[in-house]
Amino acid sequence: MRLIVSDSSCLIDLRKASLLEAFLELPYEVLIPDALFEEELVRFTPAQKDLLLRGGLKVVELPPESVLRARAIAVEHPQLSLHDAFAFALAESCPDCMLLTGDSGLRALAEINRLEVHGILWVIDQIHNMVLAPAEVLVAVLDDFAHDPSVRLPRRELAARIRRYRQAE
Repeated sequence: MRLIVSDSSCLIDLRKASLLEAFLELPYEVLIPDALFEEELVRFTPAQKDLLLRGGLKVVELPPESVLRARAIAVEHPQLSLHDAFAFALAESCPDCMLLTGDSGLRALAEINRLEVHGILWVIDQIHNMVLAPAEVLVAVLDDFAHDPSVRLPRRELAARIRRYRQAE
């Protein structure tokens, strides 16, 4: 089973969309650094955090060398938060894993370092392909994202998916 290292942004968007359960049903093992789980998911209720853990999310304590690597990354790339750097360091240390992020700076760093990187639209495509949520639910989610100023997604890709999933309804 392939590994996904997630930052907090995609999990936050999946929570907003009520798609956490569907995400955790995908055929991947999902990891998150412990600092992100504890410090970045502050708006998650205890029940939502429990859902993540029961669904298979693994909270990982970074070894000291990965913490040092994350600190170096945060210094080299000041546009990234230390939490972003933790996610990158964990992904970098896991062979053949993917990084899941909604952060453009983290995505760019992953691409430069040849790490496979995906975002929330990829997750929604996976949920659709595995038929873990009806197309009309995904259209509603994408419409909500299109009108939510806190969700920053490429407008063209978002519109294309809305059209595609409307045709699948």
